[in-house]
Formats: sequence, C-alpha cells, structure tokens
Amino acid sequence: MSGIYRGLVSYGDRDFSRFLRRAFLHASGRSPESLDRPVIGISTSTSDFNPCHRQQPELVKSVARGIIAAGGLPMEFPTISLGESFLEPTAMVYRNLMAMDVEELVRAQPMDAVVLVGGCDKTVPAQLMGAFSAGRPAIQLVTGPMSTGRYQGERLGACTDCRRFWARYRAGDVSETEIGEVERNLATTAGTCAVMGTASTMACIVEALGMALPDSAAAPAVHADRLRLGEATGAAAVSIAVAGRTPDQVVTAASVRNALRVLLAIGGSTNALIHLTAMAGRLGLAIDPDELNELSDTTPVLVELKPTGAHYMEDLHASGGLPAVLHELRDLLDLSALTVTGETLGERLGDGPAWVDREVVRPLSEPSREKGGLVWLRGSLAPSGALIKRSAADPALFETTGRAVVFSSLEDLAARIDDPDLDVEASDVLVLQNAGPLGAGMPEAGYLPIPAKLARAGVRDMVRISDARMSGTAYGTIVLHVTPEAALGGPLALVRTGDQIRLSVSEARLDLLVAPEELEKRRADLPEPATERLTGYRKLFRDHVLGADLGCDFDFCLPAP
Repeated sequence: MSGIYRGLVSYGDRDFSRFLRRAFLHASGRSPESLDRPVIGISTSTSDFNPCHRQQPELVKSVARGIIAAGGLPMEFPTISLGESFLEPTAMVYRNLMAMDVEELVRAQPMDAVVLVGGCDKTVPAQLMGAFSAGRPAIQLVTGPMSTGRYQGERLGACTDCRRFWARYRAGDVSETEIGEVERNLATTAGTCAVMGTASTMACIVEALGMALPDSAAAPAVHADRLRLGEATGAAAVSIAVAGRTPDQVVTAASVRNALRVLLAIGGSTNALIHLTAMAGRLGLAIDPDELNELSDTTPVLVELKPTGAHYMEDLHASGGLPAVLHELRDLLDLSALTVTGETLGERLGDGPAWVDREVVRPLSEPSREKGGLVWLRGSLAPSGALIKRSAADPALFETTGRAVVFSSLEDLAARIDDPDLDVEASDVLVLQNAGPLGAGMPEAGYLPIPAKLARAGVRDMVRISDARMSGTAYGTIVLHVTPEAALGGPLALVRTGDQIRLSVSEARLDLLVAPEELEKRRADLPEPATERLTGYRKLFRDHVLGADLGCDFDFCLPAP
C-alpha cells in the first residue's frame, strides 16, 4: 500500500480503516482528488527555543509548493527541536531522542517520502539517523546559515566571533559596554552559525553524501535561493517517492568516504565525525580511523572560513558553494556514488560552476593547507582514540610534551580556572575529566578557557585535552573525544596534576608518560561510579549510549551485525 493507505490503523476491518482515515482527512479541507496523490511528509523542527529555525515556517511553505506542483500531497508534521544553546546539559544528550522521534513518526505515519527540514547542529544528524533507520525515501533540506552582522566596521558572525570577543573580554581588552554591543550584533538574522561550525559542516556533509540537492548547503537562510531550494526539494521528494529510492541506496561506503574528504577539505567541525559515524552506523557502515588519517594526509584544505580563516558561509555561497569544492576534489572522489535524485555524483558535478572566487575556494593545485583538518590520535591516554582539529590548532604545539594540570569535572574547572593562585604555565597541558557522554552528557566544554592570569599575560593557545566535545566555531590546540571516557574508568581518569603527557600529531599519538604499575595503583583508588536514580529518557541515555568512537548512538539503534 502507498499514499494515505500506507500503514493502516488496525481495527480488524481494513476497509473501515481506509474509510475512517479519509473521513478525518476531509476535515482538513483537502480535495478528494488530492488524497490519491503520493504523500510527502515534511518533518519540521520549529521552536521558539531554536532561533536558528525562525524562518522555517516560510521554508516549509516553499517545500509544500514544490510538492504540490510535482503532483504530491504535502503533510507537515512536527518533531522536537534542538536549539544548541538552550538545552541542559547539552543538545548532544537529546540528539538520539530526536532521532527516535523522527524514526517513529516517519515509520508510523502514511508517507511515501519525507523532507527533513532542520539546521541547528544536532538537528540534521538526528533527522537523518531517524530517517535512515525508518528506511523510507528521504531528502534533507537545511535551513541555511545566518548572514553576518556589523560592529564598528567589522563583520561579525556567531559563534567564532562570540568566542573571540569573549576571550578578549576575559583578558580585559574589551569593556563591559563593548561586549554588550557586540552581543547584539553577533546574530542578526535567522539561520545557523555564519561560520564553518557544526551546522554548516553538517550541511556540507549531507550535500556531499548525496542526501540533499546541489548547492543547498551554503545558501543563507534569508536569501531567496533558500526558498527556491525549498521548492526544488519538494518536487524532488515526489520523484524520489515514485522511484522508491531509499537512503541505503544513496549512503554507501563510497559516499561516506566522499563526505570525509569534504569534511577534511573544508576544515570542518570535529563534531561532524561523531555525527557522521552515528549516521553511517544506522546503515551498518563503519568509519575506520586509520582510513580517516590516510584521507586526511591526502586531502588538502581548500576552504578556510572562520574559525580558521577570514570568510563566512555567505561568502562560500557567493563563490560557487559546495559544488565548487566538490569540483576541485573530483579526482579524489568516487564519482560513481549515487545521489538522492538518481544522478551519480559525477553527473551532478558536470563542468562545475561557471565562476569561483579563488580567495574562498582554493584550487586543488594551490591549497590553503597541504593536509586535511582532522587527525585521529591513539596511544596510552586514548586506547580507543581521540581527535584533534589540526587546521584550527597552532603547529608550534603539534609536538608537545608537557605537565598536566588536571580538572576533575566541569564544576572544578569553573571554580579554579581563573584562580590567580592556580599553578599553571603556558607550557602545561590542561586536562578536563568526566565530561564525556556518561560523565556530563558530552558538552562542548573541550574548549577549555585559557586561565585568566595567562590570558592577561598574552597567552592565546595551549594544549587542552578532554573527553568532551568542542564547538565547530571554536579553535585552538585541543584534543577531544578521548575514549574510553573518564567516567568509564578510561586512562583519562587516571591522570594527575604533574604527570607528563606527550602529543604527537605527526605520529597520531597521545600518551600518558606514567608507569603502568603506578596507573594500576591509581585505578584501585578510583571512586565508585555515582548511582543517581534517573527516570525517563535520561535513564535510557545512561544505560545505552555508546562512546564517541561509535558516534554516541544507542547500542540498540545499530543494525544487527
């Protein structure tokens, strides 16, 4: 069965089920003829707690126009929304909940295909994780990045410039009045962060995977192109429904490798690796850390938006968008990979954009950096791995052996980081424990602030290590996603202030230089895990979340081996 008769409610009489469904749909004022069209669901994630999605209602209307013009029946339905800065302890905790919401509603409701409309950080991977598990034809439409604001002649965009000005405020270079003025000019339109943060990175990855239309990643939320993309996506969804083209036909090992190449070439967010791992995992596809490093060593950085460069997403859109990047990378990509419209990636790329701004998208022959943005580290401190964004780090710190200064929790960090008596030097390594998925919900706390007394002395970067995440808008020599996490008794839990830690980006290693016998003594002294009584979804998260190396998905959401 298809259309409105897909998945009939069971009353023991199928004809009555059909009759009752039509009767209630008549209450919506739709014509009887429209009920025989392919049904295209539009999964929306509008919320007053998600300013990034403020213009989503208008975007959804454009999708519906495209569906109707192509002969389909649009059916909008809401899901929860994940506003990055509005969810405690972190939006990451609720990504899997939104994925479950999307999965069950796509599976349970009668639709032949679904358009997934979202943008803010965790929303896009959550929607795709759910759609991948549901197995229904699907296409993604991101809400698009916000446009930049202005402050004293300088362009500003959330949230890299948020962090830059806040660091200056902490260092005493910006006054209380000035930081207030900056605050009002950082996010001046609807849309996701204007820089190559996690939201923009995920938008680029989805386009590279083939799950979104060409040139859909970078068009600003307030640009007319975004509405035109909405109409085109709605029309494409009808074709996808008729063809029965499900995500597993599009997202393959080849397209995941293509997406990794793009992630590396755009200097994308470290969060994207967690999300791509979780998305691919829903289809039984794994990301090999060794392959990631091989790809990183052979994929140059072609795009330097903030936080690593000077440009914003609106500049990328005006410079040829992601198709310009893909065209430069074409000799490194698998062009036979299928896209959601039925074209191969090679067919989609064609001859490439007519014009490209080479200040924004560098040619492959003259890259911004010779190697890709991410490196997966292993060693005695991270047996299952850790991640560093070398494109956002200081090369002078790539080979570092330093003394650990340890913070046992987020609370400990907040209490002591600005203590003028803190025993810390610029050559030390800041270590944060118990900030992983189980320890604290894996917040974006990996961007440990430079201790106030060092910041005032002019220190702008130092090595920082944690089992937390880092916002894609952040920068610095920061090692993240250390697994196993400290709350599980991983080696990170055994680090003590004064220990020597060695980071080697060239060798892709992260080691704790402490004798194994001493570590065993410390392990015996570890406190018992807290036994806080949890209910509802929080309990589900604690009992079933996997580590960062497996995408922080739930163990029961992965397909059977």
